[in-house]
Amino acid sequence: MFTQDTSYESPDAALVIGAGLGGLSAAMRLGAKGYRVQVLDKLDRAGGRGSSVTQNGHRFDLGPTIVTMPEVFEDLWAACGRDFHRDVDLRPMDPFYEIRWEDGSSFKAQQSTDGMVAEVAKLSPSDVPGFHKFLKSAKARYKVGFEGLGRRSMHQLWETVKVLPKFAQLRADRSILGHARAYVKDERLRMALSFHPLFIGGDPMHVTSMYALVSYLEKEYGVHYAMGGVQAIADAMVRVIEAQGGSVRYGVEVDEIRVDQGRAVGVTMADGAQLDAPVIVSNADAGHTYDRLLRNHTRKRWTSQKLKRSRWSMGLFVWYFGTRDTADKWADVGHHTILSGPRYEGLLRDIFIKGKLSDDMSLYLHRPSVTDPSVAPKGDDTWYALSPVPHLGHDNGVDWASEAAIYQEKVAAVLEKTIPGFRDHLSASETFTPETFRDRYLSPHGSGFSIEPRILQSAWFRPHNISEEAKGLYLVGAGTHPGAGLPGVVSSAEVLGQLVPDAPETFVTERMAAE
Repeated sequence: MFTQDTSYESPDAALVIGAGLGGLSAAMRLGAKGYRVQVLDKLDRAGGRGSSVTQNGHRFDLGPTIVTMPEVFEDLWAACGRDFHRDVDLRPMDPFYEIRWEDGSSFKAQQSTDGMVAEVAKLSPSDVPGFHKFLKSAKARYKVGFEGLGRRSMHQLWETVKVLPKFAQLRADRSILGHARAYVKDERLRMALSFHPLFIGGDPMHVTSMYALVSYLEKEYGVHYAMGGVQAIADAMVRVIEAQGGSVRYGVEVDEIRVDQGRAVGVTMADGAQLDAPVIVSNADAGHTYDRLLRNHTRKRWTSQKLKRSRWSMGLFVWYFGTRDTADKWADVGHHTILSGPRYEGLLRDIFIKGKLSDDMSLYLHRPSVTDPSVAPKGDDTWYALSPVPHLGHDNGVDWASEAAIYQEKVAAVLEKTIPGFRDHLSASETFTPETFRDRYLSPHGSGFSIEPRILQSAWFRPHNISEEAKGLYLVGAGTHPGAGLPGVVSSAEVLGQLVPDAPETFVTERMAAE
């Protein structure tokens, strides 16, 4: 239990706004640098969008479900003098996921190159040579895009300018869908090689071809599931923070970041209480940080108008549901299944450009109970079905108060083709809409992944990890560099660790002596 401690006003104090995976990673990095950290979060448990809820014995991971680059967690734990794999039980997935199309064809993504080639040949034998070339291009983009840019700060324009020649060489101006088109002709394969940016909020028709790096990342590092879900990772992070002498407070909301003479000096809570610290890290959405938390501070770059002109990621409709006595049913449905709708490009236009809620849809179906028995009562299944939808900021925004139940029935009709009769077994049910994301996570426009990762909203063009609006203020999480997704938000804290100086040695020594 938290006890008010005025010593948090000392030079080795740090405040982290938000206990999402980015905020928790930041707290761990700061703790390793000698800071005493308080993490402040409005939810009742850690994890942010990666937290969970439990209903009738079913535990639902609310957001991310897979770990695609364990190395970023391993490095984070190592920086704290610990072993990630002693704290978290990761299980490799193979196949990673299955994509199903309405014509009955399917594609199982897996780590084996031979296995992937066999899947490509099953759909389109003539595209095998192009697939090999695509994989080679993905590796080149990973080396530049993630290793070269994603794990270091881009707050200085020169850092971005330096890589422009390489970007030009790799045709970063081409969309990921356009890039897939250049290598394969089968429309199903084009979808299979280009849909990944949807899981970090990007429109494959417009985000840069650099995101082909995900295909290499999956092949090189595999796809994993954390037993206990991503919530188990968040809980393990809290234990590290507490072992470092930090604390995580739940059910508290930061109302404002206070600035004095150009420097962030503390926060004011929703109940009026004030906390002071020379280092403040915001894991709140970058839009919320600048438009709400700094509302009484004159901003230079990230003004309300600038934020309004930004393009935001799509919204999400997520149906979390449990089914009773179904563990032996639908044996062909694995842990991760993608149900591709009848349209790909047309649906993307409706979601990202027109802001139109379509009758047709593509779904990501998550069934963790085939891997992790702890998510459901014995013999039962836990699921979620995720559908990308327009965010709330479009001119013809969706009224989810009236549309949610209607849309849920449309989702159910699609699911019936894959898990027939599932509604007869329902034992738990919860839905999240973009309005939930707006209210629960304070996400502008109810977007699922903050600012969309288009090329002119990435690197230097994205909100920086070190804020130009107030000294001593730093940003981590999906809305800052390098972007959304577990590797991205954890890497944002790695960048933070390069920017924040170590805690003053005198104070750390005195504190350790006192303890």
